[in-house]
Amino acid sequence: MPSLFTRIIAGELPGHLALKNDDLVVFMTIAPTRRGHALVVPRAEIDQWIDVPADLSTKLFDTARRVGLAQRAVFGCARVGLVIAGFEVNHCHLHCIPADVMANLDFSTQQHGTKAEDLAEAAALLGAQLHRDGVPGAIA
Repeated sequence: MPSLFTRIIAGELPGHLALKNDDLVVFMTIAPTRRGHALVVPRAEIDQWIDVPADLSTKLFDTARRVGLAQRAVFGCARVGLVIAGFEVNHCHLHCIPADVMANLDFSTQQHGTKAEDLAEAAALLGAQLHRDGVPGAIA
């Protein structure tokens, strides 16, 4: 059975994408801890990050770094946290979270029920910045 993320990547379920290429996608989580909280997800359905092949891992982490730079520019945060929990969905994903304090990385503060319009706006802002930064696959 395809993962939730595989279904989003395939367009079977709605998702607010900021980037997509042959290897991975970046989209907004539906339960952010902060505005701009994005997921970097390989297209390949790989359960755990430690099982990602080295070449794809390099692409994932480089993309997460570039997403973090764009988030800092767009959302005006002091830092961007990177979290790999791996329990919510059995499909590797890196959480890139705009943060001003450590508490912004606390998943108990997730904002369930975030409006689709707010997620779409955050994705558009992030995608536009990634495009300005010259990141291939950015959705401007």
